[in-house]
Amino acid sequence: MLRPWIIQIQFEKDSKKAIYLQIADHIIDMIKNGTLKSGDALPGSRLLASELGINRNTVIKALDILISEGWLYSEERKGLFVSANLPAGARHENRRGVQKENLSDRGKESIVIFDSGLPDTQIAPIRELASAYRQIFNRKARINPMINRSEFGTLRFRESVSRMLNQTRGMHTDYSQICITRGSQMALFLIAHALLNEGDLILVENPGYGPAWETFRHAGAELIPIAIDEKGISVEEVERIASTQQIKAIYITPHHQYPTTVILSLDRRLRLIELSNRYGFTIIEDDYDCDFHFGIRPIAPLSSLDGANDTIYIGTFSKMISESLRVGYLVANKDIIQKVGNLRRIIDLQGDNIMEQAILELIESGVIKKHIRKASKYYLNKRNYFASLIDKYLSDKVTYKVPEGGLAFWLKLKNKQDINKLNEALKLTGVSIIPWTNYSFDSEVDGIRLGYASLSESQLEKGIKILSKMIK
Repeated sequence: MLRPWIIQIQFEKDSKKAIYLQIADHIIDMIKNGTLKSGDALPGSRLLASELGINRNTVIKALDILISEGWLYSEERKGLFVSANLPAGARHENRRGVQKENLSDRGKESIVIFDSGLPDTQIAPIRELASAYRQIFNRKARINPMINRSEFGTLRFRESVSRMLNQTRGMHTDYSQICITRGSQMALFLIAHALLNEGDLILVENPGYGPAWETFRHAGAELIPIAIDEKGISVEEVERIASTQQIKAIYITPHHQYPTTVILSLDRRLRLIELSNRYGFTIIEDDYDCDFHFGIRPIAPLSSLDGANDTIYIGTFSKMISESLRVGYLVANKDIIQKVGNLRRIIDLQGDNIMEQAILELIESGVIKKHIRKASKYYLNKRNYFASLIDKYLSDKVTYKVPEGGLAFWLKLKNKQDINKLNEALKLTGVSIIPWTNYSFDSEVDGIRLGYASLSESQLEKGIKILSKMIK
């Protein structure tokens, strides 16, 4: 039985350092001096807040920092624990982005992490979601969770997702075509094992999304990479291959292609649908980054277009709310949905019904709609600011196109440079980028994907300044 200890902290009331930072730094010091060891349990946020006599949200903010930095980890239904793999050199950084001095280069932890395009959790409706979750949990906790369960997800939530897709993305769905999943990666896994057999051929974008490739390979499929240009995937290459080989499916990210952010042109979308119908392959459309679009109107999914008879659509709430929120969905014909449900029943019998209902409450109350409207303006301003930094510090070293949506930029290097070696050099300065091997099928890529949404303006400028010194 876990017996979490209680932290004793003497707060410095006159200090300029915020209370949540004092809590985080105190716990870090306890880990560094050995008072807390890997695997030790911590008290929950409610108990800790009560013992310290402060607001629980302050404690949650401190714990979130410690989790994100790698000092702690959360285990569902068990609690918080000290991590086994602590940050390099057991060093911490000032949360305002100011790096500590007198540290060896190899002991420096990244303070500017250019991720793949994660949302800014500071503006997400986390408090509203947590409140809804607690209320629903309190109502449902004493009810047998196996009652009215479904491997496809909560019925009302599926109906709500269907309405959202029909009203905002021009699709024509009903609840029976939808399966709720624990994030888009589970959706990919279920689709791969419901659709693909050993030796089946699937076309994928190159560069593209590496985790999807691994999922398809796990299902026994053979992958064929298709090049990406300024209009998206090459449909000419798709036709050339489909006309000579039996293709089972094609996997695409047409809205903001991963990693290049290119939007698949309308003529290529229509051509791809035509080829799908002619050669009988399924189009797997991963719309991972559809919530934030800065143009006059959002791009409708390929699955919503006339004639799109054999498509599977994947969506997620992670970009909309928070990356830590693992709730996604897939839309397919009823035969695929039934196969997906049969698989889902094996690996995840119950799902997360309470979280589904909590998100549903935010949708029906208008919180989600309000958040998207507010966040779109916020990210538009941050995107424009980031573009100005690139123009100021990198104009002679990279080329790029301002993305029309999404939460990341794609920079192409003017001079050839090993991106992986660049990343290793950057780490010594406190900056981290995504290695090209994460999105390249078989050869080095001359581009860098930089997520901008989760970083502050000062972090963005610091990161770009350092990049300008390191890029040839």
